[in-house]
Amino acid sequence: MVNDLCKESKIKFMKLILVAGARPNFMKIAPLMHALKGHSTIKAVLVHTGQHYDVKMSGQFFDELNIPAPDINLEVGSASHAVQTARIMEGFEKVCLDEKPDAVLVVGDVNSTAACTLVASKMGIKTIHYEAGLRSNDRTMPEEINRLVTDAISDIFITTSIDADENLLKENIPAEKIHMLGNLMIDSLVANLTKAQSTELNFKLLNRDYSIEIGVDFLPSKYGVMTFHRPGNVDDKESLTKLVQLWGDISNQVPLVFPVHPRTYKNILNFGLQDTIDRYPHLYFIEPLGYLQFIHLVSRSMFALTDSGGIQEETTYLNIPCLTVRPNTERPVTVWEGSNKLIKLEEIASEVILIVNGKGKSGKTPKFWDGKTAERIVKVLEVL
Repeated sequence: MVNDLCKESKIKFMKLILVAGARPNFMKIAPLMHALKGHSTIKAVLVHTGQHYDVKMSGQFFDELNIPAPDINLEVGSASHAVQTARIMEGFEKVCLDEKPDAVLVVGDVNSTAACTLVASKMGIKTIHYEAGLRSNDRTMPEEINRLVTDAISDIFITTSIDADENLLKENIPAEKIHMLGNLMIDSLVANLTKAQSTELNFKLLNRDYSIEIGVDFLPSKYGVMTFHRPGNVDDKESLTKLVQLWGDISNQVPLVFPVHPRTYKNILNFGLQDTIDRYPHLYFIEPLGYLQFIHLVSRSMFALTDSGGIQEETTYLNIPCLTVRPNTERPVTVWEGSNKLIKLEEIASEVILIVNGKGKSGKTPKFWDGKTAERIVKVLEVL
C-alpha cells in the first residue's frame, strides 16, 4: 500500500535493512532506529544476526536503548570465523530474497558486517557501510579483514572521522561516495548519559567457586575500568599470564574493575590464573554489564585500561584518560585529538601514577561527535 502511494505521488520510497550482529553494533543502530521511526519514505527492517546471543552481551541492549525487537533474528550463535560467516550469509540471503530491500546498511567491522555486505552486493542490492574507512593496518586482527572486505564492495561510505576519509581515498574510493557525518556511538552516549549515571549499579563479583552480588557503595572512590578481549591478548596463556600479573600490580596503586568478557574469563579459568587474581584484593572481576551500567561505571572512573575499540571513543567524549594496550588503533582520532593513548605494558605503571597525580592525557571532542550523527545520516539516505 505504501509503495503504491509513493508511486502515485512520485515520492521515492526505500526499504532499508539495518544489520546488527554484536554488542558494539547495537549502540550504533539505536540512534538510526530512533531517527527513522515513522519516516514517511524510508521503511527500516532490523535484522539481528545473533552473532552475540548472551542476554547481557546483546538482548539487554535492545531494552536499555529502547530499540524495538528485531524484525528478524538469524540466531547464528558462536562458531569459528568461517562457520559463523557462512551461517550468516546463508540466513541473510533468504532475508534479502523475502524482503527485497532497496538497500542494506551495515555497521562496524564484525563478521556480520562483512557477511551481509557480501550477500547484498552479489544480489545487486545497494550497500551502505557506516564506520567505513577505519584501518589499524594490522591484518592479524580479524576485524581488519572485515573492514577491508566490506569497504572493497560497498556502494556508500559513512565515516566517523577525517582519517577514515583519507584511507578510503587512498583505496581509490570516489570522494562523492564518502560522507563524514560523525559518530553514532556518541549519539547513544549523549542520549543516555544522564539516564546511565542514575542507573543503579549492581553487579556480581566473580570468583572460582562463587559470585557475590554487590552494589555501587562497594566501589572505591577512585578506580580504573578494564576491558580486554583481543585474541592476541587473552587466547594465549603466556600473554594472558603477563596481563594478569600487570593488572594485579596496577591494582596495588589504583583499584581496577573489570566487567570481564566471557571468553576472557573462560581462558583465565582454563589457564589456572584465578588463584593469581585472588591474591590481589583490589582487582575486581565482575560479570558483563548492560550498556547503561557500563557507561555509569566508566563515567565515574579515573581511567580506562583496554584493548577494545568502542571505549576509546566513549572515553574521548567523556575526556577520561584511556590507555589502549595495543601497537595500533583503527580509531587514531582518539589519539590525535582525544584522551586515548597507545601504550606498552612496561609503560602502564608510570602512566597510572601520572593519572593519579592529575597529569593524565586530556583531549577535545572530534568534529561531529555531537549526538546528531543519526540525523545527518537520514538526510543522506533520503537522497540515495
